[in-house]
Amino acid sequence: MEFDDWEPVYEAIRRDFGYDRAGDERGRDRLASLLETSFDPSELPIGPETTVAVAGAGPSLETDRSLERAREADVVVAASTAVDTLAAHGVEVDCMVTDLDKNPATVERLTARGVPVAVHGHGDNLDAIRTVVPNCDHEYVLPTTQAAPYGPVRNVGGFTDGDRAAFLADHAGAARLVFVGWDFDDPAVDPPKARKLEWAERLLFWLETRRDERFAVLDGRRDTIETTALPIP
Repeated sequence: MEFDDWEPVYEAIRRDFGYDRAGDERGRDRLASLLETSFDPSELPIGPETTVAVAGAGPSLETDRSLERAREADVVVAASTAVDTLAAHGVEVDCMVTDLDKNPATVERLTARGVPVAVHGHGDNLDAIRTVVPNCDHEYVLPTTQAAPYGPVRNVGGFTDGDRAAFLADHAGAARLVFVGWDFDDPAVDPPKARKLEWAERLLFWLETRRDERFAVLDGRRDTIETTALPIP
């Protein structure tokens, strides 16, 4: 994902939620300032023959079918607390994607064990960045932003932890993406989270068109996805 391709979508998201671009840039810059070194996404164990399970943190992640599909995948890239759920069922992840809003101890533990964590900096998590990142092994911190990339901080595309995990796997060259623990219609989420899930759905639709792939997680939903903000030919 080149930033020129991502920027119009980022601007649409920013307008929809009222985010301040300068705030996102401050998050990006703080993240960059704290890192002595960083993890390069090219070092992920993902290649042109790799099937990647992209794990969301929805309740369906604990179903037998989701866990089986995660175990069958070559690589697991998991969003936020999906890492802890999978670990409780004996499934280890190859990369975690997070904006540090829920389980910082898991972030610190994974980097200490040599598991890369894509840490996202934005305008609302400056304190979490300052608190958590110094306690990580920086060799396994992959810094990301939704604003323009800067220094070691990458922009691979994506908005929520879940869809950013999918964009990261795509960026790394995955052959196939499968989705587990994705619940777009989860009634337990609050309205702001529901709006974020709507954007995650849109972004996955955009990603599958870019990859010329059909994600089963979108089956039966494509006709109702709002796509006017997406640069789809």
